Amino acid sequence: MATQEFTSKPTTSGGSEKDLAGGSRTGEGATTLTGRTGADEPAATRGRTSIADVVVVKIAGMAAREIPGVHDMGGGLSRTIGAVRDRVPGGRPNVGRGVKVEVGERQTAIDLDIVVEYGVPITDVAHDVRENVIAAVERITGLEVVEVNVAINDVHLPDDDRDSSAETRVE
Repeated sequence: MATQEFTSKPTTSGGSEKDLAGGSRTGEGATTLTGRTGADEPAATRGRTSIADVVVVKIAGMAAREIPGVHDMGGGLSRTIGAVRDRVPGGRPNVGRGVKVEVGERQTAIDLDIVVEYGVPITDVAHDVRENVIAAVERITGLEVVEVNVAINDVHLPDDDRDSSAETRVE
């Protein structure tokens, strides 16, 4: 029995399409790992595995938050919106806040926006975040992480935790 290897070619929607009559497309922003068909092929290589961008975003966001010294993630506006969302009953925190990714068939690139705690060495935190994100994404997805860009957007000061309403001028 002859075997046929599927290859992916780009489509206009950003997904990919199989070189096969009646081929299928993956969703936009997803990567596809292709396999072979035929009874004589190992079971692990029969079929396709697609990894969506949102999967890499969530893994990278969780891995970055695990590092001591990372207070929050995202820019000022996204943190404000996230704080409101977190206070809404039934709302879930957005683990992808502050994470942008580009996912290809075998590689991914990640950009992170981070707020660090005051007093921690920023370069050490950035180094630890980068290592942890790369290890987690490569271990879980099997994609090669080509770069992790870390942007420190803010420093969380100890005074930021104080309730601003405690210091009223008028009683």
